[in-house]
Amino acid sequence: MTSIIGLGEILWDIFPGQKKVLGGAPANFAWHASQFGFNSCVMSAVGNDKLGLELLDVLTKKGLNFLIETVEQPTGTVQVTLDGKGIPQYEICENVAWDNIPFTGYAEELAKNCKALYFGTLAQRNEVSRTTTRRLLELVPKDAYRVFDINLRQHFYSKEIVHESLQRCNVLKINDEEIAEISRLFEFGAMSEVEICRYLLNVYNLDIIMETKGAIGSYVFTQDETSYLNTPKVQVVSTVGAGDAFTGSFIATMLQGHNLQKAHQKAVEVSAYVCTQHGGMP
Repeated sequence: MTSIIGLGEILWDIFPGQKKVLGGAPANFAWHASQFGFNSCVMSAVGNDKLGLELLDVLTKKGLNFLIETVEQPTGTVQVTLDGKGIPQYEICENVAWDNIPFTGYAEELAKNCKALYFGTLAQRNEVSRTTTRRLLELVPKDAYRVFDINLRQHFYSKEIVHESLQRCNVLKINDEEIAEISRLFEFGAMSEVEICRYLLNVYNLDIIMETKGAIGSYVFTQDETSYLNTPKVQVVSTVGAGDAFTGSFIATMLQGHNLQKAHQKAVEVSAYVCTQHGGMP
């Protein structure tokens, strides 16, 4: 029985030199959760093309379960460039397969029985995938984690989508750059990062907020606890997928029955390791 679902974009990250690596935050999340022994599933769509067939072949070889429909639009790609510190910039193609994830009976059954469903803003840029996301979130068990990884990319988000997603989740993953953008969108003024996290936690009645701050550290907030850990010093190759690794490892550790501090520590360790590798699924 599938217990963890990563719903949304799946694509090829095309790096300089045309090296391509399987990517997409939901797939990265599901992969890392699966490394803790959970039956994880990527839920998305690919095109009826060579890139789509290659993508499904890679997932099969990795042993990661998937519910990926084939649609008319082409398989998604992203052009990735890295700066001198390994920080990525993304050029995300539009009107691709994962913009058109259909709602199916099988997807409905998986959602009804899952323990965690992960989603973001990017796959909600198109009405088809946005509608599927919202329908599936309504089916998730009340005690499951509904994980909103805000993942603001280019111009593919709005205040409305962020607000409505916050209303539908009980766990939020955000980074320091995204908090700055949310502060602008919601006109939070001079509020600090911690104050903004506390505000979102209370206003949207969330159970958990994870805030990552890159090489500096990370916070985890609940109504009763605040955990802060420094980021380990590692030789950074690329930060692609590090946030997804953090989220997947945190949720999986919590589902194993560990406390918040243990889950935070494991998330920090795994995400630091991912920074030493190429691609989000080492």
